[in-house]
Amino acid sequence: MSAEAEAKVVNPAQVPAEGDIELAVWIIINTDGKVTLICHRAEMGQGVYHSIAQIIAEELEVDLYGVDIQLTQGDEKKYGSQLTGGSSTIRGSYKNLLKLSATAREVLIMAATARWTVPVTECYAELGHVIHKPSGKKFHYGELVAEAAKLTAPKDVKLKARADYKLIGKPSQRRDSPLKTNGEAIFGIDKRIPGLQFAAVERNPRLRGKVKSFDASAALKVPGVTRVFKVVMGIWDTDREGVAVVANSTWAAMQGKKALKVDWDDNGFEHVSSPEIFKHQRELLQTSEGLSVKTQGDPNGIISSAKDKLDVFYETPYQSHSCMEPVNCIAHWQGDKVEIWGPVQAPNWIQDYISKKMGLAREKVIVNMTFLGGGFGRKAMPDYPHEACVISKEMGAPVQVVWSREDDATQGPYRPGISYRGEGVVENGTISAIKFRMAGQNNDHWRSGDSGRPNRSTTEGFLASYFASIKNISFADVPFKTPVPTSFWRSVYASTNGFAYESFMDELAHKAMKDPLDFRREYLKDERSQKLIDKMEEVSGWKSKTKNQGYGVAITECFSSTVGHIVKVSKKNAGGIHIDKVWVVVDCGWYVNPDIIKAQVEGSVVMALGAATIHEITFKDGRVEQSNFYDYKMPRINDIPPTEVYIMENDANAGGMGEPGLPAFAPALTNAIFDLTGKRIRKLPFSLNMV
Repeated sequence: MSAEAEAKVVNPAQVPAEGDIELAVWIIINTDGKVTLICHRAEMGQGVYHSIAQIIAEELEVDLYGVDIQLTQGDEKKYGSQLTGGSSTIRGSYKNLLKLSATAREVLIMAATARWTVPVTECYAELGHVIHKPSGKKFHYGELVAEAAKLTAPKDVKLKARADYKLIGKPSQRRDSPLKTNGEAIFGIDKRIPGLQFAAVERNPRLRGKVKSFDASAALKVPGVTRVFKVVMGIWDTDREGVAVVANSTWAAMQGKKALKVDWDDNGFEHVSSPEIFKHQRELLQTSEGLSVKTQGDPNGIISSAKDKLDVFYETPYQSHSCMEPVNCIAHWQGDKVEIWGPVQAPNWIQDYISKKMGLAREKVIVNMTFLGGGFGRKAMPDYPHEACVISKEMGAPVQVVWSREDDATQGPYRPGISYRGEGVVENGTISAIKFRMAGQNNDHWRSGDSGRPNRSTTEGFLASYFASIKNISFADVPFKTPVPTSFWRSVYASTNGFAYESFMDELAHKAMKDPLDFRREYLKDERSQKLIDKMEEVSGWKSKTKNQGYGVAITECFSSTVGHIVKVSKKNAGGIHIDKVWVVVDCGWYVNPDIIKAQVEGSVVMALGAATIHEITFKDGRVEQSNFYDYKMPRINDIPPTEVYIMENDANAGGMGEPGLPAFAPALTNAIFDLTGKRIRKLPFSLNMV
């Protein structure tokens, strides 16, 4: 990769080219006519690099494939929140981006009409030009931008009707795909700056342990190794200790790390094991009412007096993020400031954390965003940038820290393992009452401490429409803590809640002796849910299923989108279950690119399949038992079922799409297995070959 190519792909607009004029926050136009659009969120495979440009290009009237797209720095004052999480980029930005780009187009038209001394109504914009309809005269945007930038922008601009879109709502080839296939894209791990040194860190495998002592003599004999020293890395409310090995290459640093001898101090904290974690959770669910999150009616009274009730437990495991690009970061400490380059999901959070942790003014923490080889929530954490900053400060030079796959697997943070208790009463084929309790770690405690309030995500994944139809219902969070570090994982709590809640709805349907899809139709009475269910029934052939086929359904709500899955299974001749097909129907309201939506849903199915049937993180004596892909296995291509994705059309506000396609898969799968075999699966993961 040449330096010129690297600068073109990664370096943000803070170093403008000669003639560049910022017409609007996301739009830079050069006087030669070149248009550059800014991607203010992390591109980690979900497609915002393309989708943001697709939105802006629509109203700006430019060629989507003729513009440059630049990743930018963390700048909350300029761009607002840059946290890439909660499937928030499109749903949180699209209205502003449409208005901003339409306004930019209008001031360019105003500049042209002033030059020609003609009415605005005689001019229009097309493909980066303003054209005078009667004469055919035209200016490219570069000829107008200097004058346009001085004009007072109109307060209200008319946006296109969806029917008039040329780009939005249409499939289009992603702009980042060529970069990622020809080697031009710069991910964090690819980034290089002058004078860069490289580091690997041996961290205590018990997560909260400390360094008692270390012997660096063998490490220092490794060719290329220059320094070895103790390092303390912060992650929200705790610190982790380790030993840093700095060298002239990542390989040398990792070889030096292997040669280290470290004596760890593991006193003063609990050494957890997985059986104990889940045993304790179940005990809490049996003895504690927890902290109420939402209650309506009198579910306790109805359930306690019922002669016949459903009372079951569900269990979901800890999961690793296991991004294909390992965790990495470059930091250059320069005394009064520090500059960071890397695959980061939350530059604003990193600025906040490092400024407080290291005593710098927030504006002196400069965060440059690169492409991410996967994030899933892991790369929103501030620990690895902080560690790079600490090592750079010690070295007085820029340093890149690269985590090995083993570091990533054994250090976390993880999706929390959670247990659930569902109680319900069905009378005369109708739900009389439902009571849910969950026991698992609260991710908020790692960021902001224990407020004593219940987990705000306890109802995440459960459709709001259910509350309108089920008169007696309650949700409670039973507080549970361990030393295990946890954080957001794709679709956050919906990925575990969805399994418990939609499995329970299926069990209630069976108790009511009703078809599971019809049963949900009874309680999801809003128009959008009814249309979604109609579509699910239509595309899957639900009503025409045969005796030797198992069909399962689940519908979840996540980040303002509703997604329904139907999974079809059959028995394999050699034993076990084969997944024949998956149908997914998505209602995400206003959307940008159907191809990207389908890709995200298909990826979510793969990730959900792995989490439901293949991998989990387990602990023994305070240590993680998995370390790499040989014992934390991923689905292989021959494991992936055929998947069809359908998008509902409506004018509702945009919902998220990077995450909502995941939660409904696991319960749809286990509900299908019950339909085929009569066996209820209430604990994940399970083996398809052992059913």
